[in-house]
Amino acid sequence: MRIPKGFRFAGVPCGLKPQRRDLALVVSDVPAAAAGLFTVNKAAAAPVLDGRGRVPAEGVRAIVANSGNANALTGPAGLEDVAAIRAAAAQALGIQKRAVLTASTGVIGQRLPADKVVAAMPALVAGLGEHASHAAEAILTTDTRPKLTFREVVLGGKPATLTAVCKGSGMIAPQLATVLCFVVTDAAVTPKVLQEALARAVDRTFHMLTVDGDMSTNDCVYALANGLAGNPRIAGPGADLDVLQAALEDLCGELARAVAADGEGATRLLEVVVEGAPSEAEARDAARAVASSPLVKAAMFGADPNWGRILSTVGARAGSQGWDVDPHRARVSIQGVEVYGPSGPREVDADALKVRMREPRVDLLVRLAEGSARAVGWGCDLSYDYVKINADYAATIVQRPDGTLARDDHVANYSPAFKRTLLVEALKYIAAFAGQVAVIKYGGAAMVKESLKAAFAEDVALLKRVGLKLVVVHGGALEINRTLEQMGERSEFVDGFRVTDAASLPVVEMVLSGKVNQELVALLNARDAGAVGVSGKDGQLIRGRKTLHESGRDLGHVGEVTEVNKDFLQLLLASNYIPVISPIGLGEDGGSLSINADDVAARVAAALGAKKLIYLTDKPGVLESPDDGALVRQTTVPDLLRRIEAGSVTGGMKIKVQSILTALRGGVERVHVLDGRQPHTVIAELFTDRGVGTLVTAG
Repeated sequence: MRIPKGFRFAGVPCGLKPQRRDLALVVSDVPAAAAGLFTVNKAAAAPVLDGRGRVPAEGVRAIVANSGNANALTGPAGLEDVAAIRAAAAQALGIQKRAVLTASTGVIGQRLPADKVVAAMPALVAGLGEHASHAAEAILTTDTRPKLTFREVVLGGKPATLTAVCKGSGMIAPQLATVLCFVVTDAAVTPKVLQEALARAVDRTFHMLTVDGDMSTNDCVYALANGLAGNPRIAGPGADLDVLQAALEDLCGELARAVAADGEGATRLLEVVVEGAPSEAEARDAARAVASSPLVKAAMFGADPNWGRILSTVGARAGSQGWDVDPHRARVSIQGVEVYGPSGPREVDADALKVRMREPRVDLLVRLAEGSARAVGWGCDLSYDYVKINADYAATIVQRPDGTLARDDHVANYSPAFKRTLLVEALKYIAAFAGQVAVIKYGGAAMVKESLKAAFAEDVALLKRVGLKLVVVHGGALEINRTLEQMGERSEFVDGFRVTDAASLPVVEMVLSGKVNQELVALLNARDAGAVGVSGKDGQLIRGRKTLHESGRDLGHVGEVTEVNKDFLQLLLASNYIPVISPIGLGEDGGSLSINADDVAARVAAALGAKKLIYLTDKPGVLESPDDGALVRQTTVPDLLRRIEAGSVTGGMKIKVQSILTALRGGVERVHVLDGRQPHTVIAELFTDRGVGTLVTAG
């Protein structure tokens, strides 16, 4: 993360939340131009009421923001608390009170315990540094992950940086800002021009964002520009303003998409494009209407290509607003597949389309026939978890005498009948699997998205507690790609195999056996899982030999497994550890080999006589065709061989299927290919009758 010159960030816990950073600070070392946009909600929170009249302005130095309490609808006391926080920040920083802006997010209607914020101010200031991630974490509410990004530009021949931290997950409606977002830049620009540029950027990004259609009381977007980049100050239109504007819009667009993807309970990001509208205003309105529709959002959650709901929403909006738009002449595409045209519904492979709609992002395109205007809106699907999060969010929240908040997750306590059914079903499998060995290949999106990483770690810890003996084999392709790119190196793949030359091998080993392995072990042990990280080279765990691609292409230091030291693994399992294996093997010459993690998982499972081998992937499971097609829920070795021969299994899935065949031939009873993009799929597969993904057996 790049930080503009002269800016520092901090985030600390101050006691508004039980166990997390909840107080953020953004500081400019020199006076900065400031701009801001705010919610239009008439029930605006105290920080919004305080900030509205103070930007755009010169001489601003700091933004203080808290989570856990919105300081909204708290009467005159709310503004008193804002004043106390501004004064405390000014004193701690040695600046004027008027140079401090504030923001809050959290539960509405509870007085903010300002004394806790004031008491934490010295520690907050002492923690200032290049800690944008700490500030981003401190402003989260129901978000599952921090949101921050940066852009680099050249203005007047001088390099400049824009960096932003953002939060947003629920109460997201397309009316002005709809989030907390703090943008800082070392570019030199007047407050008036900065305000106008920020307004344009927000209008085209956050203003086109919706999660639930409910507007927060606290929304604000602030921008600070301190001029330390040294560019000629931007005071009006020109090439430099165009560059700054484009970077600002690009940055805000990325954050808007991140908010939509992290919407409360969301499993999919929706991007809605409306083209051919009579005017831009109508295109924007239609895009927002589709992204906001509960019926459309619910259909997307169910991977239902229900174009009728999309066109009905456009038609309803056109009718209520008097637009000259005829939905019968429109075209509708979902994931690039046209499902409706002027002549009526299109014949499509519904099963294949449903598979594609299970991807993390769903693209909806509505082409009208009345003009040339275009707009893009973002939203998310509507899942069961949205209801749980919001039914449970404030209904039982109480304020303790010390000002902190407590809540009872009563909605998690589902009906007794539901719990009885689920427990009976799960207990059958708990008894059946106690003492059995299962190997899990961990990879794909499950290793990247914070909420999925946490869900996986919880699953593994729970499975161990009920008596399953677990071995985890992990990949790390995305992290390797990112590291190599940062070093200016390009990753090359041949049919899913990474070409690993002598220069890139140390990087691959460092990322897999160092960063990825250690982070995964730490994640598991934070839940008392008893994980121990090992490289395939440790204890001569994985021996291998160099291989060539079937075409004869030399892949470099890439190998295949020749031997697994099962005694070493059994020793760890007998000592109640979970081995977490990095797929780096020991070559015949004593050097390192990069071995496909799928192959390692299969050979480890066979060596241990595992009852189950589980692959977490970025697909719903094995599909009827390479890129789409219906999910194959159950298959056998002969059927997989036929699919390979027919060419319906290719690329990375072909490597996986070949490793599955190796495992089954080695004595593994069952292999499961699961969608790692969904939380708790491992638990769902092992402990319920319904199961998920694809089950593969010998025959």
